[in-house]
Amino acid sequence: MNAKRLIPDFFTCSNLLSGALATLMATQGAYLWAFGLILLGAFFDFFDGMTARALGISNKMGVELDSLADDITFGLAPSMMLCCYLRPLIGWWSLIVLLMAAFSALRLAKFNLDERQTSSFIGLATPANAIFWASLCCMPYQMMTACWMPWVLVVISLLSCYLLLAEIPFFSLKFHNLSWKDNADKYMFLIGALVLIILCVLESVRYGHWEFAVFAGSAVILWYVLLNLLFACGTTRE
Repeated sequence: MNAKRLIPDFFTCSNLLSGALATLMATQGAYLWAFGLILLGAFFDFFDGMTARALGISNKMGVELDSLADDITFGLAPSMMLCCYLRPLIGWWSLIVLLMAAFSALRLAKFNLDERQTSSFIGLATPANAIFWASLCCMPYQMMTACWMPWVLVVISLLSCYLLLAEIPFFSLKFHNLSWKDNADKYMFLIGALVLIILCVLESVRYGHWEFAVFAGSAVILWYVLLNLLFACGTTRE
């Protein structure tokens, strides 16, 4: 077997192992470690596709393996984080949020079969959904001041399930050129994301709580979702 064909699979398996470890960390209440491992999985997920394209490698096993790894890292791990995070607050009702793992699997299967999703996405991508929840689960329990707040997170998790499969266009961050006209949505997102990250870091320094800096992940993904929904509404009206 040609050794170079194993390189993309190495990154894919590293992604899967990162997700498995993130799931384990979630069960131990180590949410910051779990968040970091999900980000590490996203790093490996980026490089498995990039190396496969660079080396001119394309095989069906790699596609299937990538989806399996992604469902562990971006489906099961963030769902388990949220489930473990909410269980002390609402008990076994927290199991409802594990639906996100199932819907993430459906999303990945749909992506593999949908030929429309070559340069953009139809529905929310699983890494974006994972980063949103993994970041949010690093929020300290002291901020859950109202008894209804955990239930709001449960409802939002169900909304996430809908967005994963919704027929709503979401732009990717792939640039084919640097033109503002062709990439206005991407530039708007990046500028807004930079502002949010800076604000979260400043708040973290101001109050001495690192959780504000980590919350930048959720804030950036929320901005991404809202921006895409605005563009989708504008397109529909036209």
